[in-house]
Amino acid sequence: MTTAITRPDAQRQAASVSAARQLVSFSFYRVDPAWRRLPKATRRKHADEFCDIIRSYGKRLMVLTYSLTGLKSDVDFLVWRVGKTLEELQEMSAAAQQTALGAYLTVPYSYLSMTKRSTYVDKLDPDHQDRRLFITPAKAKYFFVYPFVKTREWYQMPFDQRQSLMDEHIQVGNKYPSVRLHTTYSFGLDDQEFVVAFETDQPKDFLDLVQELRETKTSRYTQRDTPIFTCVARSMPDVMKDLGA
Repeated sequence: MTTAITRPDAQRQAASVSAARQLVSFSFYRVDPAWRRLPKATRRKHADEFCDIIRSYGKRLMVLTYSLTGLKSDVDFLVWRVGKTLEELQEMSAAAQQTALGAYLTVPYSYLSMTKRSTYVDKLDPDHQDRRLFITPAKAKYFFVYPFVKTREWYQMPFDQRQSLMDEHIQVGNKYPSVRLHTTYSFGLDDQEFVVAFETDQPKDFLDLVQELRETKTSRYTQRDTPIFTCVARSMPDVMKDLGA
């Protein structure tokens, strides 16, 4: 006789948990090519103003920036933000749009999510559920991000069956300690169900991890896990230099 796996008690304490959650925003920006044709001094002035906005809000939010120059054809840089309220994320976005550079920026991709304890138990590292409530960046050199949606069939399975399948998935992830995973949740907040982000100094380890995960049983229940963004950690001034400031 087998005993069904039940959700952790903390999962049933939604009221107390929700107060501790963080809002997470991934905004991918593209610079209009017309901006690069402006005089050098003008571009420098625009860049300085934009960097000042990023720097000032970095005192209130967790703000990390990444370059995608040469790595993705339709985006130039990422601003990854973690905060407490939707309003402060909106306020920062509005301030960025109101800069001179903002007139030349579009946001082809934007993902909103929230931290949350995992539904599934990591039997090798049970405490990881609490760590998921708070984003602690590794500040590694490389950052990989993609939206994720599971099939409806996945959610129709009994929880103990899903946990059994996730045991294999989690075991594979634990084989790659050089890759730090940040899984955040978007149910009802945005079009995807999750935003999955990975930090590492070794891109080869991330590639091997993803390839091995494709071979797990949970992979058959993936509906969408694209687009995938490969990002390089850069300060905002360095991002601007890459773009011609």
